[in-house]
Amino acid sequence: MPRRRTLIASLAAVLVAAALPALAQGELVVEKRAFEIPRFTTEAGQTIPRLRIGYQTAGQLNEARDNAVLIAHFFSGTSHAFGRLSPGGPPGYWDAIIGPGKPIDTNRFFVVSADTPVNLNTGDPSVITTGPATPNPETGRPWGLAFPVLSIRDFVETQKALLDHLGVRRLALVAGASMGAFQTIEWAAAYPDMVVRAMPVVGSDRADAWLLGWMDIWTAPIRLDPEWKGGAYYGGPGPVRGLAEALKIVTHHARDWPWADTIGVKAAEGQDPRASVTQRFAIEKWLDDAAAARARVADANHFLYLARANQLFLKQYESPEAALARSRARWLVVAATGDRIFPIEANRRLAATLRAQGRAVELVELDGALGHLEGIVSIAKAGDAIRRLLAE
Repeated sequence: MPRRRTLIASLAAVLVAAALPALAQGELVVEKRAFEIPRFTTEAGQTIPRLRIGYQTAGQLNEARDNAVLIAHFFSGTSHAFGRLSPGGPPGYWDAIIGPGKPIDTNRFFVVSADTPVNLNTGDPSVITTGPATPNPETGRPWGLAFPVLSIRDFVETQKALLDHLGVRRLALVAGASMGAFQTIEWAAAYPDMVVRAMPVVGSDRADAWLLGWMDIWTAPIRLDPEWKGGAYYGGPGPVRGLAEALKIVTHHARDWPWADTIGVKAAEGQDPRASVTQRFAIEKWLDDAAAARARVADANHFLYLARANQLFLKQYESPEAALARSRARWLVVAATGDRIFPIEANRRLAATLRAQGRAVELVELDGALGHLEGIVSIAKAGDAIRRLLAE
């Protein structure tokens, strides 16, 4: 049974035609749609009118309506997990495993991916999301920190509303990386009769005190930026510097030391760190540039709300073990051996807990220099395991 009867889903606006495989050059071209929930009630009991998210699909829903696959995105991600938004455009982040003939075969499955509310990428024209940066329909002004706090479970409920609208009855698979892994686990616990298979990638079975502390470190530069103004910066310059510093922490945290060694300890071009503390090393300059580029399409308040949603993962359950015990799914846990955000031990614990509860589980461990990001860039290495999971 749905947790909240207030989630009465409706399609607010169709931005473009239905997402279908493209014929040009054999590419899978997908198109972005908008979905609106007229009145969404959060897990904490607060109400958001006209909550909008964007989504994309590929493949066709079968008559039994049970061949759907849901892909949940990571912290800084979007619904663009597969295909291209225009012919010749950049592919989605998991395009290596989703598409015709690929491990998640769109000739067989109806694949859905949606932006979360409070999506970080407010400056990306393809992102459709309600959050602090969007106008409150009741005031006409940006919500700011008056926007209700959302949890990972709330993200799941917006997806459930979308799937209900699309006519989906069962999910052959829920999968996602990092924050998407959190959503995958929440799905398996919240809707055990609906989720047949679950694939959390580079995730964890809990938001423990260690993660809560890291989220505080991630968000501190924003809160310390005087231009943040308690979240009431819309219409002004905003905490651009604080947001860039926050994203720099995330960018470095999501990689492993072998990656840093590829840059080395040399000075940045034209710099001499021996001459002044203001002179930069090459890795400092690289992180600055990467973070500044990401900050140009991001919103600081949305960053804070995403961090809080991660901190609230599974908090409605007595324990992570109790949440996992609700699931009836088959599991594929994909981890990265060099992950510094969700260490490999957390994934091994997740797999061990599921096995102890009698669940069918396979654990795949990805090696590579990119640490946490291996769950995105190296997901094709798990292709055979994904095929096995979907064949059972």
